[in-house]
Amino acid sequence: MNLNLKNKNALICGSTAGIGKASAIELAALGANITLIARNEEKLKNVLSELPTENGQNHNYLLADFSEPTTLKETLSANINKNYHILLNNTGGPKGGPIFNANLSEFTAAFSQHLLCNQLLVQAVVAGMKTNKYGRIINIISTSVKQPIEGLGVSNTIRGAVANWSKTLATELGPFGITVNNVLPGATATERLDQIMVNIGKKIGKSPQEASELMKSIIPAKRFAEPEEIAHAVVFLASEAAGYINGINLPVDGGRTKSL
Repeated sequence: MNLNLKNKNALICGSTAGIGKASAIELAALGANITLIARNEEKLKNVLSELPTENGQNHNYLLADFSEPTTLKETLSANINKNYHILLNNTGGPKGGPIFNANLSEFTAAFSQHLLCNQLLVQAVVAGMKTNKYGRIINIISTSVKQPIEGLGVSNTIRGAVANWSKTLATELGPFGITVNNVLPGATATERLDQIMVNIGKKIGKSPQEASELMKSIIPAKRFAEPEEIAHAVVFLASEAAGYINGINLPVDGGRTKSL
């Protein structure tokens, strides 16, 4: 199985922590040149220093804020001058809460940060992927696209939109050697999950630790994923070995999602 990514260029969003950071490290370990994207320059520099360089890679970073798609477009136009082979779309999820109580601004903000920014990133890299006859667009979404998650109304809605956007894109770009796939993480040990456990604990009158144990009890694997385990799925989909896998939603959730 060929997982070698030497001479491949990867653009990694949300790469200063959690799944994005783990994916950047794993892709670099297999030889890829990494461009990190996030809004905190100090954290970007810290992650940049952690990336493997055994294959003589040239890593860099791009400072960008996904809260303003127009600004992101300008940033990409001014800075994207490399032929990218891999794009990882990864943005922190919207805040939780019942969908009925959500303000319209919560929907528009989430739609902009997720779908619109994903669209701009794809438009920035696809020409190079077509030239190279090699492209891997991977979107970190959520298992909610298969089974909506209680208390995450806005997230469930926007994630579903991204999944359908991705499936449409997979059909359009498939003839050019470009695949588009979604990784659907389950509960993963990140800062976001820590906050979710705090919120759930408050709602049910439990401590965050008790809420965590309750969550683990409904996962067949009886534990949370580590970010590196999600990154392993990303690396596989980014490799030549996954060249005939296109347009899928891949849950990495320890078996929690009940739907097929």
